[in-house]
Amino acid sequence: MEILVLGAAGQLGSCIKKVAAETHLDSISFPDENAGNILDFEGLKRLFIAEQPRFVINCAAYTAVDKAEDDVELCGLINKKGAANIAMLCQEFGAVMVHVSTDFVFAGDSVGLLKETDVANPVNVYGLTKLEGERAIAAVLPAHFIIRTSWLYSEYGNNFVKTMLKLGSERDELSIIADQIGTPTYAVDLARVILLIVGSGKTTYGVYHYSNEGVTSWYDFAQGIFDLSGTDVKLSPIPTSKYPTRAVRPKFSVMDKAKIKETFGLEIPYWRNSLIVCVNQLAFLAAI
Repeated sequence: MEILVLGAAGQLGSCIKKVAAETHLDSISFPDENAGNILDFEGLKRLFIAEQPRFVINCAAYTAVDKAEDDVELCGLINKKGAANIAMLCQEFGAVMVHVSTDFVFAGDSVGLLKETDVANPVNVYGLTKLEGERAIAAVLPAHFIIRTSWLYSEYGNNFVKTMLKLGSERDELSIIADQIGTPTYAVDLARVILLIVGSGKTTYGVYHYSNEGVTSWYDFAQGIFDLSGTDVKLSPIPTSKYPTRAVRPKFSVMDKAKIKETFGLEIPYWRNSLIVCVNQLAFLAAI
C-alpha cells in the first residue's frame, strides 16, 4: 500500500478512513492494533516489509492528559519511543512520515499567535512526551511532516463535543472554564489536510501548525455546541482555579497557520462552521 495509517482505530484514524472512502482512495492501509503496534519494533518492521509504504501517517498517541501525570512511563513509551520506532523504519524503508503532535508542547503563557519556530516549553507530561516524540523523529528522519493541532473533536472517539452533548442531555446547568483560550479542530478537516499533504508531492518537510480558524474559550465552544444542537442548558463561565485538574493546561494556545496555508494553498474553515457540520452529522447518526 502507498499509505500506511498507524493508530487507525482512534479518532483521527477513523476520520482519515472516512475521508479516504469519500475520495475513493484505495492505496491506503489501516492495520489493526496488533499488526500496527508502534511499541513492537520487530512486528512493525514485518508490517513495513509487507506493505512497503511510501507514506506513513502516525495517529497513535497517548492522549489522556490528566492520567498521563501518573502514567508517565507508558505515556513516554507511546509518544516518544513509538514515534521513534516509526521514524527509524521510515528511514530504513525510504518512507515519508506524517506525525500528529499538539499545541500542548507550548507553555501557553504568551499572548501572540504561536509559530512553529517559537520555543516549546510543555507544562504537563503529555505535552513533554509529545515534544520528545517530535525531537526523536527529527533526529533520525529528515523526510517528515509534524503537524501540531489543537482541541480535536469529531463524530468518533471521546472528545469535548460528544461529552458536552451527553452532559447537556443529563443536566440543566453546567460550569465551563472560560480562561483557557485556543482553537477547536474538526478532525475530519485535519484528515483532509493530511491526505492533501501526502498527495501534494511537496518535500517541504518540518513542523506545521493546523487548527480551524478563529479563537475561542472552552466556555464559548460549549455554548456553540449547545446553540447549534438546540440543547437547553444554562452555562456558567468559571476560571481554571475553580476546576483544578491533575495536569496543568496552557492558558493560551492559538497557533499561527500561515506556514501550512502558504505551503499547501489551504483555505481553512472557521471553527464554528466546521462545528455545524459535526453537530449535524452526530444528529444524523443518532437518528439512524
